[in-house]
Amino acid sequence: MSQTIRAADALALRLFAAGCRTAFGMPGGEVLTLVDALEAAGIRFVLAKHENAAAFMAEGVYHRTGAPGILIATVGPGVLNGVNAIANAHQDRVPMIVLAGCVDADDAQSYTHQVLDQTAVFAPITKATFTLNTGAAHIIADKAVAIATEGRPGPVHIDVPISVAVAQVPSMPPAPRAEAALVVPSSDVLAETADWLSNAKRPVLIAGVDAMNEGAAPQITAMAEAFQIPVITTYKAKGLLPEDHPLALGGAGLSPLADTHLLPLIESADLVICAGYDPIEMRPGWQNIWDPRQKRVVDITAEPNHHYMHQSTVSIIGSTPATLDALLKAATPNSTWAGGEVARTKAALNKAFPTDDTWGPAAVIDVCRKVLPRNTLATVDSGAHRILLSQMWQCYEPRGLTQSTALCTMGCAVPLAMGAKFADPERPVVSFSGDAGFLMVTGELSTAKELDLSTIFVVFVDASLSLIELKQRQRQLQNKGVDFAHHDYAAMGRAFGGQGHTVHSREALQTALEQAQTADTFTVIAAVIEKGAYDGRI
Repeated sequence: MSQTIRAADALALRLFAAGCRTAFGMPGGEVLTLVDALEAAGIRFVLAKHENAAAFMAEGVYHRTGAPGILIATVGPGVLNGVNAIANAHQDRVPMIVLAGCVDADDAQSYTHQVLDQTAVFAPITKATFTLNTGAAHIIADKAVAIATEGRPGPVHIDVPISVAVAQVPSMPPAPRAEAALVVPSSDVLAETADWLSNAKRPVLIAGVDAMNEGAAPQITAMAEAFQIPVITTYKAKGLLPEDHPLALGGAGLSPLADTHLLPLIESADLVICAGYDPIEMRPGWQNIWDPRQKRVVDITAEPNHHYMHQSTVSIIGSTPATLDALLKAATPNSTWAGGEVARTKAALNKAFPTDDTWGPAAVIDVCRKVLPRNTLATVDSGAHRILLSQMWQCYEPRGLTQSTALCTMGCAVPLAMGAKFADPERPVVSFSGDAGFLMVTGELSTAKELDLSTIFVVFVDASLSLIELKQRQRQLQNKGVDFAHHDYAAMGRAFGGQGHTVHSREALQTALEQAQTADTFTVIAAVIEKGAYDGRI
């Protein structure tokens, strides 16, 4: 007689095999069997205080481990609380398994309490959505992992009915799928592209989130150095080339001020190589910034271009690292940018974002980057501070700065940092939030305490939705709905069992950061700045 296990166990064992070791969420009665199965399989369940924050913690773990994040949420209001972060995972290309409780199909015909069509809710914001059943429990589990991780990653939703979770299924899964082989362009396309690269005098490489997800940093570094190609990244892909490298021009797409220096360089280029560049991160100023009939543009991407943000002369659908490796072997290095344009652009960018302010948001960023170790992992929330920080915070490795880039949602920095610290406790981790974004997730400080995390939470305090207030003034509209009261954020940190500091100067901030690095608990640092401090800076 063949051995059997619960369907929930089949799902949990497949997730363990995919490298998952942690799940985040908030349970209800409908998911208790799932939680039990995950724990039995060796996947720790972490109780968060809100499902949206739980999903961002799961993303933070993914960025350190490479395994899909797991969100567990109960039926109805539980899983709907995670909609924002799940949509973010879809747009930001984050592999995530969303396990949701649901009532049994028979009961749903006559029982209506908290029942809604969860599949219909999640179909537009996930790569796939399933309802677990006993006959295909192993197959659905394997499909979910494959869809979430292969091609362009993203979230997959699985409804798990109460009776199905406990139903017995065979313990032995079907034969495994073969992993997809890395794809490189055909010989004629490769030869033509290599010829363009060999003869280019002013090539530019733009790298994005696909390149980051595919681990293409070594190939990007090798190509930049072999052909002396400047590298511009999207802001999620910062650090693919260490940003203190003379050929690294930092992250683009957020700051109009930075664009005034980067876009002219791209306009003067005679070859643009888009290496895993997904323009979902980019703003309107990056729409159709070249004409592929007049400039040679090579697009290497995980999926065909259906975004129409830009077009290319050659479109290669395949592996970014494998394609770059093939180009490195096929092309011959040439003298490029003989007029020193790259160094001048890098110098102009540095001048545009000075670090010598006595106090203000730029000073806060400057002190943090100087005081915190080079290997510090950072997260940042959406807002004016994020635009400035994405230009000023140097990254020396991929995923050194994590943020919501496509959806640009608030409230992500704190839980992202918590997930990163949980998965990589030996690394220093700092989050940067505006005061409004921090207030959205303050309750998760209790989770940081319960997990014994020594994360550093920096809050820019100006009692205003600074970016929206700036736009309001630019449109000459009345000041309405963008300002709020000053609160004691340091006291909030202490109330939840952490350390708290309120700082008004570089010296006080440095002292707070030094103490935070030796603390055995988390630290909240409230950096008080003036309203309007971002004017002219982003």
